Amino acid sequence: MKIYDISQELFHSNIYPGDEYPTFERTMKIADGEVCNLTVLKMCAHNGTHVDAPYHFYDDGKTIDCLDLSRVIGKCTVVSCQGELTSSDVDEIMKTAQPRVLLKGDVVVTLEAAKQFNQYHVLLIGNESQTVGPLYAPKPIHLELLKEEVVLLEGVVLTHVPDGDYLLNAAPINLGGADGAPCRAVLIQED
Repeated sequence: MKIYDISQELFHSNIYPGDEYPTFERTMKIADGEVCNLTVLKMCAHNGTHVDAPYHFYDDGKTIDCLDLSRVIGKCTVVSCQGELTSSDVDEIMKTAQPRVLLKGDVVVTLEAAKQFNQYHVLLIGNESQTVGPLYAPKPIHLELLKEEVVLLEGVVLTHVPDGDYLLNAAPINLGGADGAPCRAVLIQED
């Protein structure tokens, strides 16, 4: 069995333009005579590798703590792509893909592609960018996918992962009422 960590290290991670960088403060230190080391975090729920919940774009959408974990844990397919995906690209991907798809490369999910993914009833779409849609116009793509509760796993790192099928575990931190949450995403390749 081989395990691939596909998560960004949080404090050096990419962030969406305009978001604050995650920071931490060490509030207790053994070196200062304290009983333990203790860290306090300050961050956006969408820093680094993270999961978007429908509530991110829908006031009446599910929050991160209400997501069905079977959407973020299960069989997935890593597939290399470049540029803007079309509906025919999605048709080609879905000929052999699992219901969770991780897009490897500099790829943008267009509205046309998002609608086509919904036709296939995908459970999750992951990508290496901090947003699944175009960087400065992600809303229509998020609305299309999140209305069907497609989980968006954004900011994954796939450069060291060969294309193929894996077992994915991308369970988000259980942040009650949140629109998204960071996760430690891993792929497992069984022998």
